[in-house]
Amino acid sequence: MDTPAIVSPQEWEAARQELLVEEKRLTRARDALAAKRRRMPWSTVDKTYAFDGPEGGAGLLDLFDGRRQLIVYRAFFEPGVFGWPDHACRGCSMVADHVGHLAHLNARDTTLVFASRAPQPEIRRVKERMGWTMPWYTITGDFDADFGVDQWHGTNAFLRDGDQVYRTYFINARGDEALGSTWSYLDMTALGRQETWEDSPEGYPQTAPYAWWNWHDAYDDRAGSARE
Repeated sequence: MDTPAIVSPQEWEAARQELLVEEKRLTRARDALAAKRRRMPWSTVDKTYAFDGPEGGAGLLDLFDGRRQLIVYRAFFEPGVFGWPDHACRGCSMVADHVGHLAHLNARDTTLVFASRAPQPEIRRVKERMGWTMPWYTITGDFDADFGVDQWHGTNAFLRDGDQVYRTYFINARGDEALGSTWSYLDMTALGRQETWEDSPEGYPQTAPYAWWNWHDAYDDRAGSARE
């Protein structure tokens, strides 16, 4: 193993400060990219989509669980996929392992769900085995084919205005590697983190940073909910 140079603490700190300049530049670039996402045009979703859930049949609007935004990760857990029936695919399972506590997303009026072709009994079994708690639906219609996730995993973001649903963004391939934290999911949504420092269009919901943050067991049960 060809290691880097071994230096004094002072030289190490100087090297870190030099790299920190580039890291901050990357952070600002990610912020600017998220601001562009918030200005992306939206695509109207008029087609009816069918799912099975823990409580039976559901449509795409039901997946929002009354909130304004919805993020859907298409996980490959179904016959013909490596690992079946004991596991979802290894990559999708790693994504599931990285998902943060959903109470924080919910507090920003955003719901995250997973969706696969596996039947609900199999989904319940693998969730219990792996310790996953996110809502996980069975795709029974054309959702995966229509939203670019029938052959490969991917994450779609949607927003609803009343009963009208819009597709606002899509991330797949290596882009999914960065997802999992509350911040990364919010940064891909149309409304973003909804904090006052963000560059968002006029009238977007925003509150001060830290003001809405809370322990995951201390949010109001329907914090951030847009239930009607």
